[in-house]
Amino acid sequence: MNYEYSCGAVVFTRMVGVPHYVLVRAKDQPAGCHGFPKGHMEPGETEEQTALREIYEEVGLRVRLLEGFRAVTEYTLPWPPDTRKRVVFFLAEYENQQITIQESELASYALAPFDEALALTEFADSKQILTDAHAFLTK
Repeated sequence: MNYEYSCGAVVFTRMVGVPHYVLVRAKDQPAGCHGFPKGHMEPGETEEQTALREIYEEVGLRVRLLEGFRAVTEYTLPWPPDTRKRVVFFLAEYENQQITIQESELASYALAPFDEALALTEFADSKQILTDAHAFLTK
């Protein structure tokens, strides 16, 4: 089995004290199918470095990773054969910045409170990661 590794984060900002989450939709995803900013690890990068770089590349935000939250998901890729993808997600906060999406890769983004963000995520693992991140923030 071969592995591909990516890292990203559940990115949020507080609006009147309420966490609002950044979700992105890749150009190759159907409408309504949102996820979190993430991307491939480069040689020599740590997971945290990859997450910070990819968040900046995809949505133009300089974020701060919160200590104590790390979620991992893994799934089989349709291509190449016998390849699994492992994605590590952190929890990242930003303040007073405008989102600017990477138009070459992303079709759109959403900034939404938890219930709306949960409704925008299609995959069960993404829903669970968002739920866990929200619980971590509001405990």
